[in-house]
Order: sequence, then C-alpha cells, then structure tokens
Amino acid sequence: MISTLLVANRGEIACRIFRTCAELGIRTVAVHSDADENALHARVADSAVRLPGATPADTYLRGDLVVKAAVSAGADAVHPGYGFLSENADFARAVLDAGLVWIGPPPEAIEAMASKTRAKELMGIAPLGEVTEADLPVLVKAAAGGGGRGMRVVRRLDELDAALEGAGAEAASAFGDGEVFVEPYIERGRHVEVQILADTHGTVWPLGTRDCSLQRRHQKVIEEAPAPGLPDGLTEKLYALAVRAARAVSYTGAGTVEFLVDGTEAHFLEMNTRLQVEHPVTEAVFGIDLVAEQIRVAEGHALAAEAPPARGHAVEARLYAEDPARDWAPQTGTLHRLAVPGGVRLDTGYGDGDEIGVHYDAMLAKAVAHAPTRAEALRRLAHALEQATLHGPTTNRDLLVRSLRHEEFTTARMDTGFYDRHLAGLTAPAPDPHAPLAAALADAHGRSRFGGWRNLSSQPQTKRYLMADEEHEVHYRHTRDGLAADGVRVVHADAHLVVLDIDGVHRKFAVSRYGDRVHVNATALTALPRFPDPKAQLAPGSLLAPMPGTVVRIAEGLEAGAEVQAGQPLLWLEAMKMQHQITAPVTGTLSELRVTVGQQVEPGSLLAVVKAPL
Repeated sequence: MISTLLVANRGEIACRIFRTCAELGIRTVAVHSDADENALHARVADSAVRLPGATPADTYLRGDLVVKAAVSAGADAVHPGYGFLSENADFARAVLDAGLVWIGPPPEAIEAMASKTRAKELMGIAPLGEVTEADLPVLVKAAAGGGGRGMRVVRRLDELDAALEGAGAEAASAFGDGEVFVEPYIERGRHVEVQILADTHGTVWPLGTRDCSLQRRHQKVIEEAPAPGLPDGLTEKLYALAVRAARAVSYTGAGTVEFLVDGTEAHFLEMNTRLQVEHPVTEAVFGIDLVAEQIRVAEGHALAAEAPPARGHAVEARLYAEDPARDWAPQTGTLHRLAVPGGVRLDTGYGDGDEIGVHYDAMLAKAVAHAPTRAEALRRLAHALEQATLHGPTTNRDLLVRSLRHEEFTTARMDTGFYDRHLAGLTAPAPDPHAPLAAALADAHGRSRFGGWRNLSSQPQTKRYLMADEEHEVHYRHTRDGLAADGVRVVHADAHLVVLDIDGVHRKFAVSRYGDRVHVNATALTALPRFPDPKAQLAPGSLLAPMPGTVVRIAEGLEAGAEVQAGQPLLWLEAMKMQHQITAPVTGTLSELRVTVGQQVEPGSLLAVVKAPL
C-alpha cells in the first residue's frame, strides 16, 4: 500500500492529485522551483522539496532531482501528472530503479507511444516524407509532449523550413526533445479521444469519448464528454482502436487515444500515456476518480470486468490568463480573487493573492459542469463563468462564455477551425456601459460633500476610466439625498455595491478596486488620473513587447539600418512555454533594435523601431 506520494509536477494538476491523496489517506510531497516556492501546490502538500532554479529545464524537467527529492522526503510512490516528465520513459525507469512505485504505465509502453512518430508506426501509419505542393496544408508537430507546443500549420512550401525550426525549438524548450515530424492537416476535422483505464490483470476499460475540437494554437480550450453527434458505429470503432492501441503495448493505468474525425472516418493521432487535462469530464460522466483508480492499479488491484455506466453530459472550460483579442498573449500579475458559483467543479493551482508569472503555462483553472443533458451542462457552465468573481489580469473568460453559447457549438457542428472562423466576433468588446459610473459612485462613497468648493452639490464631479481600450468620462453629484447621476437613479451606493435604477430595472454592480484597477461585475477598468501627466510620444513604427518574456531569437542578420518588409518576422519572445513572433508593422528601415537574445523584457518595453519611407 502506498503511504506517501510525490507529485512530479506543479500547479493545478498537483493540487488535484493531492486532493485525492487526502481522501485516500496518503501523505503528499510537492516539488517546487524557486519561482513556485509560495505556489498553491507547495502550500497544500504535507511537505515540499525545492528544485533550485526557475526554468522548466532546470527544475521540473530534471528527473534526477525529482527522484532525489522523492527519496529524501520518504515518498514510496511518484505520480507524474501531465506535461513535463509524464511521458518520459527514462524518468519512469529512474523512479522504479530507486525502489519507488511509478503511478503510470510501464516504461516500455511510454517509450512505444510517447514519440508520436513511433506510435504511428506501431499503428501502421507513416508520417509524410518529402512534402510537395499536393500535400498542403500540412502540420509540423513535435514528436514528444503535447499541449499545442511545437506545432505549426504550413500552407506554403516556402514556410516549411521556418515552421520546422520554430516547432523544434519550442518542443525542445517545453519537453527537452526537439524532434518534429510532418503529417497531413485536415481543415474541418473534429478532435475526438477515448479515455482508457487498464489494470495489470488484462482488463482494459474504454471510458467513453471526449470532444476537444475547440482549440487555440492546437491547445484545447473547451472539452466535453461524451463527444456529441458521432455517426452510427463510429464510437464502437474508436473504442476498438483505443483498446487495440493499449493492448499493443501492454498498457496499464490511465491513458488517452486521440483521433481526428473527418465525417465517418477516424484518423489516429497519438496515444497519451498519462492523465489528460480534460480527465474531469470523464470522471463526472462515469462517477469515478481517475487518480484514485491510477493509484489502485499501481498497487496491483484489479478493475471490475465492466466499466461503470455513463450518465449525463459534462463540459470543461480552461480559464487562461491571456488576451485572445491580442493573439492570445499571455498575461501576468496578481490574481486577487477567483471564485465560481456552487455546483461547478473548479480545479486550480492558484489561491487569492498569488502571482501569475512568466515561466509556466498560462492556465489558471478548469471549470467543469455536469448535467443530465448537453444543453443543460453548457448552460450551467456558461452561467457559472459569467457570474464568476475573477479579479486580476486579463483572461479568456468572455471568450469561453461566448463560445459555450455560440450556435455552431450548441448545435454540435464545431470543428478544430472554430476559432479561426469566429475569433473576431467572440472577442469583440462588449463592456457594460454603466460600469464606469458604478465604479465612480463606489469610489465616491463616504466622501463629504462639504470638503471644499469643488464638492458643492451644484458642482458635478468627473472621473475617467479606461475600458476596452477606450476612455470613458462619467459625471455624478453629491446631493442632500446622497449621490446622483444623470439618466439613472442611484438606489444604493457603497464602496463595494452600487444599485442603479435603469429604465425601471434595478441592476446590481459589485465593485472591487486594486490600485488603479477596478472590477465591476465582469468588466475590468483602469482608473485614470484627473490631470494626466504629459507622456512622451513613441516614434511611429515602434514595436512594444506585448507580454513579459525572453528574447529567444532575432532574425538572422537583422541589425539597425536593415530594410524589412511588412509582416516580416523580426524576433521571437518566449513566455509561458510558448514562442511569440514579432513582425514588422510596415515596409521600411529598421532604425532601432533595442534587445538582444536572452534579454528579459516587460510588457510595453520598446523592442525595435521600423521607419516607413516618407
């Protein structure tokens, strides 16, 4: 029996595994980088071991340090979570060689399936060799890992070499393996997968299907179980292929077999020899705890002959600190408050007041709703996200709510190109027009109207806010009866709640302020100074860092004085394990290059200036 378990991971998945361990009576050990010393997963574990450094390559990808941590902390088992070393056969062997229990499949199974190229060979599928015009579009894909890293769609042959180089560099940074391959890219396919669970006694459960078609940058955003609207007979075919893949490598534990479904055809993509981010939807539908089952399988227990019956429908949304309207740029800063209404499961690796840094993935949490029908599950999750308290950096919350209510998604007609087609509409600003007034009234609460001539009841007060990149000016007055504003009746106003009568309807506005950042319900604003200081004007053509990150590459031969074309890649920033390309805004001359490879930059830092011809 396992008594103490170390999780070789961080964030949300570590916290989720610790929760199950607590229910099973198993002590827990966390590992953490220097950047994660005060992270939630390090705080909630029974004990924690430091991995010196901040980058994944120095910490969570160092299998030797993780095994040493497990031994020194007295752990008798290691769970890899997902990502990092979860599909590294050498790490699994090192755990076993240290006399520890490995919560995962045999190293040989990982080795056979962890490389997507070898997995395809095992399933009788060969990757593309030399790519021709007839093969386009194609997908360049990392052989190791997942999560959308190391993937590029190529639609023109002259883009292939750059895609191979960029995908390889990103994969090496995220997984420690820069191998990439090329496969056909299906434009309107659905991403469907089968969860499997296998024991050491020969039983393999296919635990339903999941649809994960809503993706950005080939990384899943919304997932659900079961996959809706599959053609007759296809589910049974997917089950058979998944079980076949598991038996081919004598698989044990939890794993996922992924497919791209094109009409009635299913194309094998890969087998993930680990727990998936989206595993909670399967747990909800089948009423099981997959982590608990992983532990029981590792302890040698047998599964029942048949899987439990499925019930209802579940949907999961990944909440990211990112700005979908700005090329999905990751965001950093303090997460002041995160809470969702009851009835929805929230898996998170952050607590109130935690800092969101630049070193790791931008996912804040996963919200999961389960209901008897798909329509009810979608409605429940959309409402919960809309009503969630989310104070901190910009997130994809609005995108998630709109996606869950989009007609193409609610009618199950989505595919992996959903965001390519609909992103502009899903990210169009729709702020609450009364939010600035509510913020101003909350700020004015308790201020004496007799503080000076500016506060006489006849003198309107003015406040300015930045909302959805536009400046808004609002006016209100102090009267003998309290606060007043034109066009609405102020029913109530205090520092945290404002109630306005708008056309006969009482509307409530919850207000929270953190410095100059104000959250009014789901709308975020920035309070502007009454008398702004003059600001230096940036030169036309200035390129500013859209996010904090590290300059990992500058275009070959690029230097001040070089002639560049509009859209030409100039440099690459790496943030939260993703690389972001910075391109020339206009055709002209590079008059300034302010950064070098390896330099850390903050949001808004001047990177370069491209001067257009007069």
